[in-house]
Formats: sequence, C-alpha cells, structure tokens
Amino acid sequence: MILKPNAHLTKSECIGQFRLKIIGGLLASPPEKGDLKNQLTLLSEKPWFHPLSGEMVHYSIPTLERWYYKSKKERKNQLNALGTVPRHDKGVFKSISQGVCDALEAQYSEHDGWSIQLHYDNLLVRIKEDKLQTPPPSYSSILRYMRAKGLNRRSKRKGPNSPGAKKAAKRYEQREVRSFEIDYVNGLWHLDFHHGSLKVLNNKGEWVKPLLLAIMDDHSRLVCHMQWYYSEDTECLVHGFCQALQKRALPRSLLSDNGSAMLSGEFTRGLHELNIVHHKTLPYSPYQNGKQETFWANVEGRLLAMLENKADLTLRLLNQATQAWVEGDYHQKKNKALKGQTPIDCYLNHQDVGRDCPDSNTLRTAFRRQVKRTQRRSDGSVSLEGKRFEVPDRYRDLKSITIRYAAWDLSTIHMIDPETSAILSPLYPQNKSANADGLRKQRHTESESKPQQQHLSFNETPPYLKKLMNDYAATGLPQRYIPKDEIGEQK
Repeated sequence: MILKPNAHLTKSECIGQFRLKIIGGLLASPPEKGDLKNQLTLLSEKPWFHPLSGEMVHYSIPTLERWYYKSKKERKNQLNALGTVPRHDKGVFKSISQGVCDALEAQYSEHDGWSIQLHYDNLLVRIKEDKLQTPPPSYSSILRYMRAKGLNRRSKRKGPNSPGAKKAAKRYEQREVRSFEIDYVNGLWHLDFHHGSLKVLNNKGEWVKPLLLAIMDDHSRLVCHMQWYYSEDTECLVHGFCQALQKRALPRSLLSDNGSAMLSGEFTRGLHELNIVHHKTLPYSPYQNGKQETFWANVEGRLLAMLENKADLTLRLLNQATQAWVEGDYHQKKNKALKGQTPIDCYLNHQDVGRDCPDSNTLRTAFRRQVKRTQRRSDGSVSLEGKRFEVPDRYRDLKSITIRYAAWDLSTIHMIDPETSAILSPLYPQNKSANADGLRKQRHTESESKPQQQHLSFNETPPYLKKLMNDYAATGLPQRYIPKDEIGEQK
C-alpha cells in the first residue's frame, strides 16, 4: 500500500518528521546516564508505519543512535537534519551530450509549438545525420531535460449517529483507557476549543456564544494561554497559540483533536517550521485529551459561575475576567494531581525541555500554508483565494510554483523553492490599472548571453519530414492523391 504524503510537506520533510517522532521521546524525556542503549533497544524492537511506502518497518540501534545524536547536534532545525539528502548529481543529464543539447535548443527556438515527441523524432534524424551522439538518448531523457530547462510547448495564441461515532464507541468498549503524564515541563502541550455556556453582547447588538481557546502544559497543568473568540477558525487558533509560545516557550509536542483549524495548512506548517511534533486524538474520542476536558469543568464551575448574572457581558470583559482568574485563582490553587503543588510552582520547579521562542515576525511567517499553483502562460499569473497574483517574469518557464501564505493575510505571499524552502520572491496582486499604461520590461533570456548558434531556416523542411518524403519516393509508388491546380508549378 502506497500512502499519499502530506500535501503541505515535501517527501524529505515527511521523512524528517517521521524520524523525529521515533526518537522524539528521547528528546522530550532525556534518558539517564548509561540508559541510552536500553532505550534505543526498545525502539529498535518496535514496528513503525512508514509514511510513504505504508509498510511496517524496523530500524537498527546504530541507525536510531545516529538520528538521536544528529537531532541533538542540530537543535534549530531538527526536521531538516533528519530528512533525506538530495542527490549530488541532481539536475545533471549525463546521458545527453552537449551537442545534442545545443541542437535541441536550436530546434526548440524555431519550433516552440511542437510536442516533445515531435521534437524527439526530428532530433533522432539530426543526431544520425551529424553523428552527434552514439547511441542516441532515450525519449525519457529528452523529456526530463526539456521539462527541467523550461522548454515547454507554447500554445498558439487564440481568441453523532454517524458511522464514525459508532466505530469510536465500539473501539472504546474493546480497548482499555489509561491515564498518562509527561515527565518534563513543556514536553507536551494540550490544545482545544470550548463552547462556553454564557452569551456575550457583540458590537452588532446580538447575543452570541463565544468559544474559549486554552493551551495547557501536560506535566504542570499550567495554562500557557487562554482567550475567548467568536469563531473556531485557523486565524484565531494561530493568534492564541503564538501568544502561548511567547509567554512560555516552544514545546516539544502538541496534542489536539482533529478540528479543521488544527488540521489546516497554516497551522500544521507552522508546527513543522518550529519543530513541534503534532499528535492528534482519534475521532470522537475526547477522553484522550482528558486533562483538557477536566479543565473545562473548572472554567464552567468557577469562572463562568461568577459571571452568570452579569447583564452586559461583552467579549472584552469576559477576556479580562478570564486572564485575572487563571493567574490569580487557578495557577495559585493546589492540585491533587500535582501532589499538592500549584500549577505555577510545578512549572517553575521541574526540569524544563522547552526551547526559546523566536521573534514575532518569525512566528508570523511560520504559520502559513504551502500550496502549488499552475502558472498561466498567457499573463504569468496564479490564482490564490479567488484573486490573481503576478509571478516575476524570470520564473515564466516554471509550469507550477510553490507558494506560502496565510488565508487571512494576503499582504505577505512568498514564492519558495520546494526543495530547500528558500524564499525566491514575494508575489503581489495584479494591478490592471497600472498595466494599462502599455509599458513592458524587456525580457532577458539565456540565449542572449550565449554565442549565436546555427538555427534552422524557416523555409527548410524539418529533417524528420524530409526523411519520410525521401523514404516514400524511394518506394517508386505514385502519390496517393489526385493533383489539382498543381500543373505548371515548379518543384
């Protein structure tokens, strides 16, 4: 069974994420001195579901040990360090000689409307006549070369009782449920939205029920951040989650449900950029995020209970009361699950495996989805969220481009290299009013910097067609049509 990789990640990033998940436990809970080999032995005995091939695989102790030390050495970008390494000869066409390349580009410059198959048929005749390469390259090699060089065919201009819930209930009956806890602070965070029981008055004069986003540390039960919003979309999720990161630290992993915001391209890409492993609960299984569900009872029983008689409750007032309650009451109350400690004391006094949070601009650019778009040959633009954006002319030969953007902020859109994730160029929306002035920049092509090559004449019969005509004449058969209006014409 072959699995389709994550649409928001490259194959190398999928492999890096898969390897980090295997050894992530050793990074979140560092083994005691002398116990590393035992931990690696346990990991080597486990079967793992490969993200690309779909097969169950095992890894040896030396392989796991190499991944472990490589990830410890590369602390800033562990996912790229664990990913696959590109081939050193990528982009080099050893099976095609330079003479054939020059002949093909010269042929393309005269006949850019030909199909690749027609280019190949004519090229074979030219190779045989001029003895450019023996044996001639295959069609597949010519196809890859033309696509890599942008020699594309130029078209001629023309005018809860669902089956899933039942399956989850059956699974709950057949499998045991166990409580768990991570040994270190910032080893795992919990994240979820909660529909509050109280209504607030919005600026349109309507009573609506807001939603509470809460992010909680697993070991200390400390609330990293909580805030009320009107909707459960990706923009609100990223807005609250970035505040939690800046207030506390970068966690090692995150546990959430399968909500659309949690699975969105912006959020999953942001977690990948920040090297945060994302774990998701099974569908219709809220008990897997039990600490968060227990916290909602605390919110309803203590915080919202004190606001139930507030007649003019607004979202601003609700958020102000929430921040005061979580810092002054919840974080200061002793918790039985923490052996009588308060969440804030447990957070400060235990070993922390969190990392420093980057600046605000880095966070803003991290939480953006990655998509591929096909470039329009007619005007060098791409469509994004129902709007047209112009691609720089130097990238006009690319059939598809990779873009990173956030759906709620189309002012910052970048075109990137899908292999290295390097930013190539910003993209801006089409300004048709400015384009109407008729001024256009002169295009610069690679052929201008190269020495002039011998081109085929416009009046010259293509070599493949000439060969077909000569072969037919050699048979001695008459032409298979009745001439008309051709008498007296010179050959």
